[in-house]
Amino acid sequence: MKLLHKDIEKDNAGQVTLMPEEAEDMWHTYNLLQVGDSLRASTIRKVQTESTTGSVGSSRVRTTLTLCVETIDFDSQACQLRVKGTNLEENQYVKMGAYHTIELELNRKFTLAKKSWDSIVLDRIEQACDATQKADVAAVVMQEGLANVVLVTPAMTLLRAKVEVTIPRKRRGSCTQHEKALERFYEAVMQAILRHINFDVVKCILVASPGFVKDQFITYLYKEAVRQDNKILLENRPKFMLVHSSSGHKYSLKEILSDPTVTSRLSDTKAAGEVKALEDFYKMLQHEPDRAFYGVAHVEKAADALAIDTLLISDKLFRHQDVPTRSRYVRLVDNVRDNGGNVRIFSSLHVSGELQGIIGHFDYF
Repeated sequence: MKLLHKDIEKDNAGQVTLMPEEAEDMWHTYNLLQVGDSLRASTIRKVQTESTTGSVGSSRVRTTLTLCVETIDFDSQACQLRVKGTNLEENQYVKMGAYHTIELELNRKFTLAKKSWDSIVLDRIEQACDATQKADVAAVVMQEGLANVVLVTPAMTLLRAKVEVTIPRKRRGSCTQHEKALERFYEAVMQAILRHINFDVVKCILVASPGFVKDQFITYLYKEAVRQDNKILLENRPKFMLVHSSSGHKYSLKEILSDPTVTSRLSDTKAAGEVKALEDFYKMLQHEPDRAFYGVAHVEKAADALAIDTLLISDKLFRHQDVPTRSRYVRLVDNVRDNGGNVRIFSSLHVSGELQGIIGHFDYF
């Protein structure tokens, strides 16, 4: 994300102009937008025209509109963001008050105006525009006949490919069918890796499985890379890291990221830090339950008593449409930070944030 202009007054009202540069920036934008905001962006509008002969035709024209945001729709897999609202500034194509839907596009700027910019939203902008936070990780979580290729970005866990191949059992006296099916499976996984992983960005590729599936796959991968003279795989061989997992399903990713050897390898990524913080909470809840709390009321009392060391909170709470409720969570975060505590805001599209959605709002100090 690129910050092009920022104009925020002392009363926290104002506007910023941003340009999303990659798919994940749409997720950050989704977290910035709220109902009632003003969004100005370029969009396509279908316009009807009438010729001198009376015939009516239609054409699509590009125009710039300013909408009062009413509906926000985010597609997490395609990373597409659509915003629907009423037009605030009349132009030659769209009347005042008319409804329109803007689909925000990569490398096309937009201006967002708010009546009040709180600290959470400003931190989100700083995070999105910080190039040092792009230390991404990829993972291939597999078992015989099933593999999930996942991208772990600083804010999201995205499933990019799912490979499923039926593997027949070994028969007494003949393993031919079994071995051929395994080879087809490994080939499909290798192609998924080449198609969906950008080796210029990804620092580490975790290959995880129960048993020896991961070892057999890596042996096949390197053998094929040499045979095909695939320079991409050969040059990035040090990035592959073998890890044990209990299954080949996506939910095993949390278990993988909790592995101490993985944590040390990924120490510079936001993903590993969040998973470690969650693991620390579990340990404290088990061994020192008097020091671990969850639930808004209890955590707010602790914040008032200046007792919070680390606060874990989901970004879902900051998308709440009720302004007083959202302000309550913002005040809690500001209070903890002002008194020297650490705050970790978990993404609801991250493997750690997905877990939070199951167990409730998670706060730890």
